Amino acid sequence: MDTSSLNKKSEKKLVLVQGPIIIGAGPSGLATAACLYKNNNIPSLILEKSNCIASLWQHKTYNRLKLHLPKQFCQLPLFNFPKNFPKYPTKQQFISYLESYAQHFNIKPRFNQTVKSAEFDSGSGFWRVTIKNDNIHEYLSKWLVVASGENAEPVVPDFLGMGKFHGPVIHTSVYKSGCEFKNKKVLVIGCGNSANFTIGNTDRLGLRRPKTGPLELKNVTGKTPVLDVGALSQIRSGKIKITEGVKEITRTGAKFMDGQEKEFDCIILATGYKSNVPTWLKGCDFFTKEGMPKTPFPNGWKGEDGLYTVGFTKRGLLGTSSDAVNIAQDIAKQWRTMKKCCNFIFKAT
Repeated sequence: MDTSSLNKKSEKKLVLVQGPIIIGAGPSGLATAACLYKNNNIPSLILEKSNCIASLWQHKTYNRLKLHLPKQFCQLPLFNFPKNFPKYPTKQQFISYLESYAQHFNIKPRFNQTVKSAEFDSGSGFWRVTIKNDNIHEYLSKWLVVASGENAEPVVPDFLGMGKFHGPVIHTSVYKSGCEFKNKKVLVIGCGNSANFTIGNTDRLGLRRPKTGPLELKNVTGKTPVLDVGALSQIRSGKIKITEGVKEITRTGAKFMDGQEKEFDCIILATGYKSNVPTWLKGCDFFTKEGMPKTPFPNGWKGEDGLYTVGFTKRGLLGTSSDAVNIAQDIAKQWRTMKKCCNFIFKAT
């Protein structure tokens, strides 16, 4: 047997976290930490795989991005947007708001902490969280809050013939602006907000307007509304063309389901994101194989054995705020009970 591996294993330090371990320093993780601290004086530890808070917003969004709902529906608990912010804050304004939020509540995540596994140990009653590329630390806590989000990883479909294409193929997670694609013929696969398409009031353009408004659409179905920021006029002029689904990628372009074949200089995949929870949360059937809670909103925030989820409601930042408040209140009840028991034991001894 390799004694060096045994020595390494024995050298691993178990770090007991007093409060909950929160996975993810996006809006969901920040909101939960703030609610725990401000209203209940409960500490927490946020583990974040990137080097900053709100890494999706800071590193994987395009420059001209704005919030798609009015700011009053997007602010986090206990801390409003500045009054001088517009109705739809820009990407940079939202990031500055989150940074101010973290500073206001003294939230200091541990960065570059990619979770390798998180599993409940029924013997000890603690969650054990191990970090990739860290042979020293293993974190223990009575509570685990999954705040890694619905959009943790880009969805990159493997179309037939993708490897043949002569030009660049990128996901919108690395797209910043259209400047680098000037005078090029671009195939955008997908038609959500990332694709900068629109839901117009005309079927002849291949687009259908939903029967419900953007707020109701988000609240009832969990779908993010697609907002027109100028694409409709480009579609009408013919500069943007709507086609049926892609059948195959060729060396010079793509074949479509309707039989057409066209040439393109580059391809942008506006194919969305997915949860990564199944890759690291072990021994738990609370999530589906797609990484979403099996229990639907509004009761999907709480699992068993001290497991919680925040930001998986498909209802944006409004759903995140609701989850964070519920989680903090639930943990606070347990926290107070534990403190009473500890005080009683201390007095008895």
